[in-house]
Amino acid sequence: MAVVKQDPELGSKGGGLEKSVAEDLDPVTLTWKDVNVYAMPKKGCCNRGQKLESPKQILSNVSGMIKPGKLMAVMGASGAGKSTMLNVLTFRNRGSLIIQGDIRINGVVVDKTKIANISAYVQQDDLFIGSLTVREHLTFRALLRMDKRKSREQRLQKVEDVIYELGLKKCADTVIGIPGRLRGISGGEMKRLSFASDLLTNPPLMFCDEATSGLDSFMAYSVIQSLKALVQKGRTIICTIHQPPSEVFELFDEVFLLAEGRVAFSGPIPDALEFFKSNGHPSPVNYNPADHFILTLAIVPGKEKDCKAKVKDICDVYEASQPYLQMKEEIKTGSAQVSQSFVENTLNNTSRYGASLLQQVKSVFWRSWITSIRDPLIVRIKFVQTIFFSVILGLIYLKTDDEYSQEDIMNINGAIFVIITNLSFTNIFSVLNVFPLEIPIFLREYGSGLYGVGVYYLSKTLVEIPFLILIPVIFMSILYWMSGLVHDANSFLTATGIAVLIGNTAASFGYLVSAAVPSVTAALAIAPALMIPFLLFGGFFLNNGSTPDYLIWLKYLSWFSYGNEMLVVNQWEDVKNINCTSSTQCIPDGNSVIKNLSFDKDNFYLDLGLLFALFLGFRLISFITLYARARRSSS
Repeated sequence: MAVVKQDPELGSKGGGLEKSVAEDLDPVTLTWKDVNVYAMPKKGCCNRGQKLESPKQILSNVSGMIKPGKLMAVMGASGAGKSTMLNVLTFRNRGSLIIQGDIRINGVVVDKTKIANISAYVQQDDLFIGSLTVREHLTFRALLRMDKRKSREQRLQKVEDVIYELGLKKCADTVIGIPGRLRGISGGEMKRLSFASDLLTNPPLMFCDEATSGLDSFMAYSVIQSLKALVQKGRTIICTIHQPPSEVFELFDEVFLLAEGRVAFSGPIPDALEFFKSNGHPSPVNYNPADHFILTLAIVPGKEKDCKAKVKDICDVYEASQPYLQMKEEIKTGSAQVSQSFVENTLNNTSRYGASLLQQVKSVFWRSWITSIRDPLIVRIKFVQTIFFSVILGLIYLKTDDEYSQEDIMNINGAIFVIITNLSFTNIFSVLNVFPLEIPIFLREYGSGLYGVGVYYLSKTLVEIPFLILIPVIFMSILYWMSGLVHDANSFLTATGIAVLIGNTAASFGYLVSAAVPSVTAALAIAPALMIPFLLFGGFFLNNGSTPDYLIWLKYLSWFSYGNEMLVVNQWEDVKNINCTSSTQCIPDGNSVIKNLSFDKDNFYLDLGLLFALFLGFRLISFITLYARARRSSS
């Protein structure tokens, strides 16, 4: 066996740190007995009258046990059932699976709430708000997830303890990073940060899904060494892993092998080698045992029949072996001692990780604000883009005198519609490029019980208010005076207020689309297609009086239409004379321009109210959509 090298930053024992990090740690024995999982066949639209397929069995009579102070590797070839077993044990991502079996902690039957109170689940994908530093991220988690009975000072001290324990001190004040936009910490540090995030609550039981996925051998060794240091303090850790290097595999205490949904072996690694050897499958000399187990239990394409027969023989022999039968008997008798205080104060404590509503709002608002001011896509690019386009459009529609000619009517009306279009697309796409990226993080944190949907949505809305006001104000302050719109302070303030409401309504539509689609790519593809009808019925490309009756509802949903009518009325209502130099029929004044577009100046306040109603409606529907999505993901 190779000598385990100790990273000086991992698991150091100085100054009483170990005691502070592992205080009040309850020893946990996790058992699962006769677990069977079935997947129901999907019902198609064209299989009426046909015989329905029987449910497919994914796990078959799977039993196992892991005791305190043990690090267990769950391994198997692709399709063996590793992820399904982890989902069953954590009561997550079960979907429509039919699950049978008995899952206990220290002999007590558990459910989704109880397992959440006692454990942490570190998932394969590392999802973080990349503009936060490591310390800020952990502080955010500590304020929301740690026991409400702990003071702020105790929580912040726990953050420092966890940073030190998992070797994150060097990168504690480094931003986590956003791929392609913001450089941050390494992959290994990011994985250790995932462990640190859940270690704040001092969970005695941890589940890790593919802990070394995407890491090189050194980083993988560093991550598993971190887990090894945690189990040495009494924790129970179960980890799915895919063909680890031999140095990494040696760090595990036990291995749980799955093949074709059955148990092929469970126990210490030396015993596993001996078991395979006694059944005619010895590991070659100087060969990685993990690779040997996987290759022995794999189903090779073209040799399915022989491989399945071999796997069946191995599983049958193990299930009839004395160690396996003894383990099942130990599970049945419940040898682990459990105190009444453990059941009442830990398993049944449904508010252990909860934070008050006020604390949730404060913390989520703080994080949203930090994200907004640090993300270059949100701040710098948005402001530079606003100033650039306002100047360019101002030069295109440049007009320096106060008198209007017949040619100015088209130019001014064009400038008005360009204002609406630019504000709409700018605000929609700024949401579409950012919000869908945050939704997976929100769904995971919501599923962990950090905060509610309303808290998250309210915080996002409050943080964006300054930007959704400031951007239209800057845009209008430049373009309004350059393009020759009526030179009047009251008209300018009115136009700016309308522009702010248009921008907010467009952003709300962007939130609606983002909440309903699965990715940025889908959002960017769907949103323009949905906006085109609203754009066409805005009163510029199609006269307001020419809207077909069967499409009139699209006009009433178009913020382009309401905004255009208000800005046109605001522009032309007080213009008493428009110069005419040709002998053809001319439009003499501003009121004639309004009538020519089939607008009505008496509709100004009605348009204002309906535009505000659209703003509220889009926000409400996007919140309901996000709430439904969150509930569905956590079921």
